[in-house]
Amino acid sequence: MKTVILVRHGKSSWEYRVSDQDRPLQKRGINDAHLVSAEFKSLSRNIDSAYSSPANRALHTCMIFLRTFNYPLEKLKITDQLYDFSGEAVMSFIKQLDDNLNKVLIFGHNYALTNLVNHLGNKAIDNVPTSALVQISFDVSSWKEIKNGITEHILIPKQLR
Repeated sequence: MKTVILVRHGKSSWEYRVSDQDRPLQKRGINDAHLVSAEFKSLSRNIDSAYSSPANRALHTCMIFLRTFNYPLEKLKITDQLYDFSGEAVMSFIKQLDDNLNKVLIFGHNYALTNLVNHLGNKAIDNVPTSALVQISFDVSSWKEIKNGITEHILIPKQLR
C-alpha cells in the first residue's frame, strides 16, 4: 500500500515586491496551516518522508505541518521538481520515490495539486484551496504503479473553521 498526502501551500501575500518563489504566507495562511495540520494529526500518523517545493510559501506551510507532527525537520527534502504548476513534474517525482517509503507528505502548488488529485483519486475536486490536504492511497507495492487511488481524506480550512 502506498499513500500520498498532498498539501497546497497556505494563502500567500502579493503585497511585497518579491519573486514568485519568495512570496510569504499571509496571517490567514499561517492560521489555516495550523488548523489543517492539527486536524490531520488526529487522523494520521507515521509519515515516512516529507518533501516540499523550495518556494517560501510552500516551505513555511511545510514547517507548520512538520512541527505539528513532531517530524524531524532535518529529514525534510526540498526539491525543485515540486515547484510545478501543471502536475507533470510532481507526478514524475512521485513515481520515482523509493519503494521502501509507504506514506509521503508533499507540499506544492496549484494547479498541479488539483490536477493530480483529480487524476489519481476517486473524488473530484474543482480546486484544491490554499492549506488544503488530500490523502490518496493506492493498492500497489511500487510508486511506479500508482493510478486509480482511493481518496481517503480531504481537509479544507474553510470546513474546519
